[in-house]
Amino acid sequence: MAARYKTAHCIVTVLLALQPLQTLMAEQTRYILDDRSIETINTSNGEHWRLFTDGVMGGISQGQLAMDVINDHKCLRMRGDVKLDNNGGFVQMALNLPADVIDDISSYSGLVLEVYGNDESYNVHLRTANMWLPWQSYRHSFIAPSEWTTLQIPFSEFKPYRFSKTLNISKLKRIGLVAIGREFSADLCVGKIGLYR
Repeated sequence: MAARYKTAHCIVTVLLALQPLQTLMAEQTRYILDDRSIETINTSNGEHWRLFTDGVMGGISQGQLAMDVINDHKCLRMRGDVKLDNNGGFVQMALNLPADVIDDISSYSGLVLEVYGNDESYNVHLRTANMWLPWQSYRHSFIAPSEWTTLQIPFSEFKPYRFSKTLNISKLKRIGLVAIGREFSADLCVGKIGLYR
């Protein structure tokens, strides 16, 4: 009995000792673009979130971007009404990537998102340096449930939209989270966004 106790105690001790190492390894395999540790709409690494709507092309969709706290989670919250009038139909929060990330982007496999929403479908849009027209992007859809959820989206799952070339991740320059394509009330909260290997 004593031998079993000692063995179990040793196993628990080893597992506890490994936890900091596992945490360090997890941190080394990710690059956090924003974890909402800054009390502004800037990201935690100094970049700036921007809100875009279809008003730039004559649409009437409305949106707003604000800091919020949901279930003890700090987040950046995009809310608005997507309308299809005048060939419009989107509200977007977008983030330009810092130069040091762009230089190292090819070493990452995809995006990690921590989101909370209203059980609606949203898009992630990637823009690259070789895109010139505003509607061109690489796209992937996801559901934002009404509970905090962490998503990992491989770059390989993004599909080109009105663009003939496959995604060259070394040219990535902007990430957008978009309510698009149908009339609905958008409510999307981002607690964290980053890259994973």
